[in-house]
Amino acid sequence: MLKLCGFAASNYYNKVKLALLEKGVPFEEELAWIGETDKACSPLGKVPYLKTDQGGLSESTVILEYLEDAYPHPALLPADPFAGAKVRELVRYMELHLELVARNLYPEAFFGGKVSDSAKEKIGPQLEKNIAAFAKLTTFSPFLAGDAFTLADCAGVVHLPLVASATKIIYGRDYMADLPVRDYLKRMGERPAVQKVNADRKSNTELMLSRSKG
Repeated sequence: MLKLCGFAASNYYNKVKLALLEKGVPFEEELAWIGETDKACSPLGKVPYLKTDQGGLSESTVILEYLEDAYPHPALLPADPFAGAKVRELVRYMELHLELVARNLYPEAFFGGKVSDSAKEKIGPQLEKNIAAFAKLTTFSPFLAGDAFTLADCAGVVHLPLVASATKIIYGRDYMADLPVRDYLKRMGERPAVQKVNADRKSNTELMLSRSKG
């Protein structure tokens, strides 16, 4: 039995969890907060990580690639090499050029911290540039990579809401508002697996915040 380790408030954890649920792969969840991880499975102490019968795997994208190889049906990557690469491209853009940049805003947007004005002045234009580039790659028709649910959607469902919320809170404007992100997320929210991930994220986020206050 696979064990997905980490915590459901993490968008990267939820990216993997969503793929497991969409694939129908049996798995268990093992709660592991930052600082309480199994360093043998995740040497940097990051989440998520996956425990398999053969050993541990870390890094969410690596785990997704493993799941595609080990459990190929239903596929979340197109069989065509170019189409598969376009899905990977979307994931890379969302994580490296959108979420990772927006993550610098999270301390103030979500956790009661403070981000310097100089940092916000730098992050805003970079995000606008990167979102415009992302818009040229995706279709939202009805999924991010076309007519099938893929790994791009596993990433999009968990990352895009954070980018939208963080920019709206910090800058007073949702930088993704010109894209059909809201309608896309509404469609995705009709999927049972997405509903499960969102419900668990909400309850685990409340637990995480209560731990930080305690």
